[in-house]
Amino acid sequence: MAKTKEAAFIGSIDQGTSSTRFIIYDRDSRCVGSHQVEFTQLYPQAGWVEHDPMEILESVKVCMAKAVDKASAEGHNVDAALKAIGLTNQRETTLVWSKSTGRPLYNAIVWMDVRTTSVCRRLEKEMPGGRTHFVETCGLPISTYFSAMKLIWLMENVDAVKEGIEKKDALFGTVDSWLIWNLTGGVNGGLHVTDVSNASRTMLMNLKTLEWDKHTLETLKIPAEILPKIVSNSEIIGKITEGWPLVGFPIAGCLGDQHAAMVGQACKKGEAKSTYGTGAFILRNTGEEVVHSTHGLLTTLAFKLGSKAPANYALEGSIAIAGAAVQWLRDSLGVIKSASEIEELASQVDNTGGVYFVPAFNGLFAPWWRDDARGVCIGITRFTSKAHIARAVLESTCFQVKDVLDSMHKDAAGSEEEEFLLRVDGGATVNNLLIQIQADLLGSPVVRPADIETTALGAAYAAGLAVGVWTEEEIFASGEKSKSDTTFRPKLNEELRKKKVDSWFKAVERTFDLADLSI
Repeated sequence: MAKTKEAAFIGSIDQGTSSTRFIIYDRDSRCVGSHQVEFTQLYPQAGWVEHDPMEILESVKVCMAKAVDKASAEGHNVDAALKAIGLTNQRETTLVWSKSTGRPLYNAIVWMDVRTTSVCRRLEKEMPGGRTHFVETCGLPISTYFSAMKLIWLMENVDAVKEGIEKKDALFGTVDSWLIWNLTGGVNGGLHVTDVSNASRTMLMNLKTLEWDKHTLETLKIPAEILPKIVSNSEIIGKITEGWPLVGFPIAGCLGDQHAAMVGQACKKGEAKSTYGTGAFILRNTGEEVVHSTHGLLTTLAFKLGSKAPANYALEGSIAIAGAAVQWLRDSLGVIKSASEIEELASQVDNTGGVYFVPAFNGLFAPWWRDDARGVCIGITRFTSKAHIARAVLESTCFQVKDVLDSMHKDAAGSEEEEFLLRVDGGATVNNLLIQIQADLLGSPVVRPADIETTALGAAYAAGLAVGVWTEEEIFASGEKSKSDTTFRPKLNEELRKKKVDSWFKAVERTFDLADLSI
């Protein structure tokens, strides 16, 4: 990007739902060293998903040290040329910890966890506006998905959290806050902050003022003193302290993972991206305008690249289960031994043989918003093989993405380009069959960048922007990037596409009102 002889590296912490990575980039956005580790998924009971906050910290520490070692082994002097570190994280996942001991008061409740269903139902009945009571303020409906509901559950059900709040010893945060607090000192003066993108996913931030909304806090009885300070996505937040690798280097960028991917994909106003990971997340940049959806999407902050920079907003459709369905085939059913095997297995058949799979394991997110939904697999006959099931699992992700994009097109109300082009990223996009199916079901091109890990890259860009390694113009100049992109064009005829979509809708309808099935 920038033409200069001076070496400059930017580190990027990418803390996801199932793994943590640390990647070191040079000025030309090339990876010069990286390390990744998976961590434990905890399922205490049906619908509950947790992470051990201490294991998350250890995973970050290991990845930072190993990535630096790998870069150094390749001859890169990271200590001399590192300029800053960016951070990106799984959003909504909720933690409460003790500021005096530094210990978590409960496990992290993960974004896809649905234990707060009863909290949501109660609030829907109590609030004059029902499920959409807070939408005008925060852009989000009352849902198990968002941090505020998880925090209320913790306040009502965990004695250690209740006592911590009463004694003024409790701190609330999403994973970014937990990491930054620990990286910058922890009990010895750690900084309790979050960024605007992560804050926008709590239900507690006012989208227009970009501050915690006092009326919402009062309504939900959440004490303001446990909340972190909100900062922009690109500014020097603090420095890494003793006990961590890279002591003294500044943390200068922080974004929720999907917002980081938007920056990594250089999504300008009107452009959309879909990230395929544990779930799938489709965001469309609406510029400096807050756009409210009438078709089941969320209004959220896209990014704010500097304390004095304007905020960009986005419409988002969130899909709870995408790559997680492949993990389910691997870990729970033993159909495949590794996630990468699904492409070869699904390629053994030309179609699903009439099988449709809807992975509503914990309900359905956008655009349906049905927490009473549960997974179904329909159309099974004696002809059905595991290859048909595997292909149906891949198709399920693509159908869900199409549902969200159809809603985005409706909300766009005619402001589309002639040919819509979706940019994709995330680990699952190495699967060529998945992306071809996506193009077929959309009936429009899908573009995959050469570097599919745009989440980590976006966090690096934000940090590099804050310390002068890159300019915003360089980050959003997409011309030179497009040379190495791969474009997948639809091959499915329109008549068959329509029939498949109709069949998918039948399958989705079968998932409703199944949450109370007897065990």
